[in-house]
Amino acid sequence: MAKQAKTFTSIELRRVLDYIATRKHSARNRAMVLLTHWGGLRVGEVAQLRYSDVLDADGVVKREVLLRAETTKGKHARTLFVSDKLHKELTAYVQLITASRADERLFYTQKSEGFTANTLAQFFYFLYKNAGIANASSHSGRRTFITTLADKGVGVRVLMSLAGHKSISTTQAYIDVNDGQKRKAVELL
Repeated sequence: MAKQAKTFTSIELRRVLDYIATRKHSARNRAMVLLTHWGGLRVGEVAQLRYSDVLDADGVVKREVLLRAETTKGKHARTLFVSDKLHKELTAYVQLITASRADERLFYTQKSEGFTANTLAQFFYFLYKNAGIANASSHSGRRTFITTLADKGVGVRVLMSLAGHKSISTTQAYIDVNDGQKRKAVELL
């Protein structure tokens, strides 16, 4: 069986965010990381986001972002429901930058076309490594998102829909089981 992406503790995510704060492009990098951890997006989906996907006609961050079919792994459109804390982060990011066109990529790079899924996956790998998080990958945020919600009692069918999975077994494979969950489970008796 293929090795699963690492799930983060809240302390590890804080370590990454603290590291990001000391580097160039901190607002951009923070928003990208949090879209995976708090939105459950794949890096390819993050890389494909455009201003028009995330901002309404008044330039306000939307509460529901349609992920277009051509930008998702399974080629099925889905909705990213933006939590209050993710909304705050995206709002802070877009206030710092200016797009010349609505169809422009949300996350800039030195190249005008922006990140690809591959370049962003590599970027996340080195970001996590440099922040001192061993065995993390670009998929760690997505896996942490699903595991954290499962740990808080969100049903697997809701998780499946949020993740854009077509099979419950795929979603279940994302969920880490740990001793804390087992302790809580037996105390339900």
